[in-house]
Amino acid sequence: MAEMQNIQWFPGHMTKTKRKIAESIKLIDIVAEIVDARIPQSSRNLDIEDIISKKPRLIILNKCDMADPRKTAIWKEYYKKNGIEAIDVDSKTGKGVNLFIKAIRGVLSDRIEDAKAKGINKSIRVMVVGIPNVGKSSFINKISKGKRARVEDRPGVTRGNQWFFIDKNFEILDTPGVLWPKFEDPLVGEKLAFTGAIKDQVIDIQQLAIRLLELLSIDYKNNLASRYKMTEEEVDGLNGVDLLKAIGKKRGMLISGGDVDTERAAIMILDEFRSAKIGRITLD
Repeated sequence: MAEMQNIQWFPGHMTKTKRKIAESIKLIDIVAEIVDARIPQSSRNLDIEDIISKKPRLIILNKCDMADPRKTAIWKEYYKKNGIEAIDVDSKTGKGVNLFIKAIRGVLSDRIEDAKAKGINKSIRVMVVGIPNVGKSSFINKISKGKRARVEDRPGVTRGNQWFFIDKNFEILDTPGVLWPKFEDPLVGEKLAFTGAIKDQVIDIQQLAIRLLELLSIDYKNNLASRYKMTEEEVDGLNGVDLLKAIGKKRGMLISGGDVDTERAAIMILDEFRSAKIGRITLD
């Protein structure tokens, strides 16, 4: 199996971001954590566990239309067993976004009922967190319909935070800054690169495509065979390098002398994975 270079990332604002989130935690009732449904574990920043303390939480599995629905169901059940509610959505089409408010109210139902019993019409404040490229901005734009709240002068609200009105007595706070996950496991970095979360300019595209093909040939052999007009036996008999060359040849990506233009083939394979043309795939 080909070795992928160890992806390094040094986000300059991580400490500042974590501090801002910690400062804002006291303003909110619940944290909504957005992850990429194709890599639900690899697209999380595990530091968030410490930052949000004991606040209630909702997991949003975004880009669900690109993920393997069987594995999405398994992940939702996994979160449920660990006491965390999860919903699957696609922010671009709006699929499942309408479940957000209901899910939040469900998680906070006891607190809402307690407030009602005291004659209080409780206002719900939600902080939305997520690493780059999981679709946080798309989700907020879809759920808020662009209704940014003018709240800087209100008591208890930190100036400069991005608040949005969603519904009556329901507001969301966009995370102040961005969170990057730790790349202690090289495979986490690879999976983020597969989905485009890490810029292609800082990695070896051909090596990345080779590693992706190696992983897909294990769990999604049929997808590869179907997309690139190969038999499953052909896919099974080739390593990542030979798969890249075979697919490039199938697509007529040849250069002088009849060799395969592997760089062009690699770019095509990554593009087709990221646009779900190879199928609905989950790598975690």
